Amino acid sequence: MNDVSDAKLKLEKNLKNFIGGEWVDADERIEVTNPYTNEVVGSVPKMGLDQVKKAIDFMYDYEPTLTAYERSEILKATAAEITQRKDELSYGISLESGMSLADSSKEVSRGVGLILTAAEEAKRIMGEQLPSDVDASGADKIILASRHPVGLVSAIVPFNRPMNQVVVKVAPSFAAGNKTIIKPTERTPMSAIRFVQILLNNGMPPGMIGVVTGKSSEIGNELVASQKIDMVTFTGSTEVGRKLTNMAGIKKLTMELGGNDPLIVLEDADVEKAAKLTVAGAYGNAGQACRGVKRVLVVESVADAYAAKLKELTEGIKYGDPFAPGIAVGTVIDEKAAIEIEDALKGAVADGAKILCGNKREGALFSPTAVDHCKPDSAMVMDETFGPVAPIIRVKDVEEACKIANSTEFGLQSGVVTNNLDNIKYCIKHLKVGAVNINEGPQHDMPNIPFGGVKQSGVGREGIRYAMQEMTYIKCVVM
Repeated sequence: MNDVSDAKLKLEKNLKNFIGGEWVDADERIEVTNPYTNEVVGSVPKMGLDQVKKAIDFMYDYEPTLTAYERSEILKATAAEITQRKDELSYGISLESGMSLADSSKEVSRGVGLILTAAEEAKRIMGEQLPSDVDASGADKIILASRHPVGLVSAIVPFNRPMNQVVVKVAPSFAAGNKTIIKPTERTPMSAIRFVQILLNNGMPPGMIGVVTGKSSEIGNELVASQKIDMVTFTGSTEVGRKLTNMAGIKKLTMELGGNDPLIVLEDADVEKAAKLTVAGAYGNAGQACRGVKRVLVVESVADAYAAKLKELTEGIKYGDPFAPGIAVGTVIDEKAAIEIEDALKGAVADGAKILCGNKREGALFSPTAVDHCKPDSAMVMDETFGPVAPIIRVKDVEEACKIANSTEFGLQSGVVTNNLDNIKYCIKHLKVGAVNINEGPQHDMPNIPFGGVKQSGVGREGIRYAMQEMTYIKCVVM
């Protein structure tokens, strides 16, 4: 691609939904705006409840027949087309989300990796044979425990990863043999629809995929509470997750919710490495990541050196127009979100925090911001601040670091920078989180590892193989 205009020309602006095995429009449409320019960049249908019910009914009645091999081949072909259209798709992600092209390109590449992993795991769904002579009866039986698809999965996805969050849910669901209906947020729905187009291009049966757009307040309940929905997989806020859990009734759930993830920097840490991990985790995707660095807990003996290095690296980051050359950080999702970040920082400063650099807002654009001497109970660090902010909390030792790390309602991911084995073992034992990443940030990710949290960070696990386990059930056969 010579410039972004080449990709722009390839993108269809006014998209339809895929319902009942066909592309469908609606009487009303939802406009999608670019957060950086506020210009309308496309539109999607505003579906009503009757259309959503039609989509659910059609998919519920469909009986999949594809073999594991066939599902695997469809996924591999999908990955190939996405790779071939990477520039175009990256542009589309940035256009509707304000994400920098550097970040959206990474998102497409990550999506390809997830899809290819799912293609392999589709052929590895295995059960087990169990012994029958385990009690006094001494039964002579053959006992098999086999995995089967749950049926119809409702995937409700957020704005911060417009395509990748869809891939995270659809790829393992399809690999496991399920049908999936997608509800993207109305703020960034277009990348989800383009992904469905690519799936269908490469052999996805129309009865196994659907995508509906509309106001969550109008159609969301049906996608969660319907008795024809066998499983709900949701990524979003803890507040919304609680409501959906109560609404769902008795069905399988995967809830990937809030994070507020800590990076712990201990006394023997490589300070430069710790600062680089902070930059990647706190400012990537403009800080809009549930597994990003939301708090940096630094032992006092290295805090000054760490803060100086973080300030240096932060000041070197280029932010602004997502499509401009060399820009690493684009906008947050809208101006309202940027104002909330601004207000959170004001509160932290009032509590005694010191701004090292940044703290500049222009519309939805917010500069990467490093903040030192944050109080551990400040609202900015107790709540999940969803923006490019790196708050430093100074601690005396590993024990205090873990205590503060555990002090919020969240427990998603964590990172620890140290080479001290005793400290490593202490963190592994005491951190109440879904992952402890040693000399990596909480943002560390691979397609084949489990991802999910404890406490109010959710239930269930993502990561292709682990998501497939969530999206299947065990049937016992005795003969």
